[in-house]
Amino acid sequence: MPSSPLLSRRRFLHAAGALGAAAALADPCVARAAGNVVRPIGWRDLGTYSGTDAAGRRVKAILAGSSRYLIGPWYAGTYTRYLPDGYIDLKGTDERAIRLPAMAAVATATALTTRTYDERALSSANAIIRTRNLIRTLAARHRANNPDTATRWGSGWQTALWGYYTALAGWLLWDELNATERDQLSSMLIWEADRLTTGNGIYLVGTSGHQLYMTRTDGTVVSPGDSKAEEDNWSAAALSLAAVMMPAHPNVARWKRRNVELLLAAAACPADLTSNKTINGIRLSSWLQGTNIANDGTLQNHARLHPLYMVAFDQSLYQGFVFGLANQAAPRAALHNINRTYAALVSKPFPLPDGGTSFIYRSNSAEIYYPEGNDWGTHFPFYFGNFDLLVTLTGQGTGIHPAAAKWERRHNESQLALMSRFADGRTYGASAENTYYGREHRIGAMAGQAYLTLFLARNTMGNRLRWR
Repeated sequence: MPSSPLLSRRRFLHAAGALGAAAALADPCVARAAGNVVRPIGWRDLGTYSGTDAAGRRVKAILAGSSRYLIGPWYAGTYTRYLPDGYIDLKGTDERAIRLPAMAAVATATALTTRTYDERALSSANAIIRTRNLIRTLAARHRANNPDTATRWGSGWQTALWGYYTALAGWLLWDELNATERDQLSSMLIWEADRLTTGNGIYLVGTSGHQLYMTRTDGTVVSPGDSKAEEDNWSAAALSLAAVMMPAHPNVARWKRRNVELLLAAAACPADLTSNKTINGIRLSSWLQGTNIANDGTLQNHARLHPLYMVAFDQSLYQGFVFGLANQAAPRAALHNINRTYAALVSKPFPLPDGGTSFIYRSNSAEIYYPEGNDWGTHFPFYFGNFDLLVTLTGQGTGIHPAAAKWERRHNESQLALMSRFADGRTYGASAENTYYGREHRIGAMAGQAYLTLFLARNTMGNRLRWR
């Protein structure tokens, strides 16, 4: 396999020397994890993408700024020492300790690999060292590789997503990892993927008792005001990545089947329960046992109709680039009901408190209307601009006006305006703008995955976003 377009051969050898001889000598084509072959990305077969189209320039700027901040000031202020075993101190095993560095790794690995990284504050070689530190430490601390119960993570409610981020970043920077790091990365992802194929095949995610549906077919509301859509599609993400990274693994068929099941469950609406449609071998009316969205495309989370969780279907649409990096078609299940949800954002009127109506996407504006309020803060343009872009690239905005591409411009220009307030590449100022403690990391992870989707859709070898 050819190496990635990350570095010239000379620069690669220089970086590898800084990282240690083991990384330079590791076979760049094949690594074995748990006895199974990992297939690196065949970059040469995927062509190149300059990011010079209008949407590309916007997302490229967002990714460059965000990754510069995360691997620069944020990393330097967060990781100040190595532990005796040579790994950085993650300072815990919870979401803050694991998900945040994993998202940062996705942003920076993407920027480096696609030659989008901004070196003004930190060289690419040093950015590689820091990103590799995040990846190798996260993988080593996963329970698949770590017997210490005080420092290990994994097998939890959200850990499939953390594993997905870590493995994606590692796959992008595969040439920079040594044999041990590759093995640990793959073992981590295998653990999380296998866990998701156990238990009841309809109701449960693994054996933890988490439901696939907010509302069951008999009308029972299992989790009032709390759709399971986001959890389903983030779990599906780990399965999709495991399947494309390790196509010869004996469990790959189970991973692919469970991936499709979770994607369909995530976007299931009441109309699907009587539908004779078959998607990726699953007949909706006979397999689905509940719903997560309404027939009008809206969903609830945090006890309200929540637009931020409607655009969380971005995780389903990212499967286009995941499979595309392996030159494979993604399952059509990832597109299920996306058009329905996007129409609810753009063209469904909602009542205003003082009378009249408003769409969630307010006309000729980047402003978002939250019909029942937003408990996360006030400024989220890229959450919507990212989704607009994905809808555009996957053709899921058909029949919806104004077009998704117009909304992408409005929302992402608003995102760039937020970033222009700071010199270091970050997005947010006052905590009220976005109260999530991983707010900068979320921007970085979305930007990385959005840019990879653009790369696969608009590269010199032709559109590689395909659906079967």
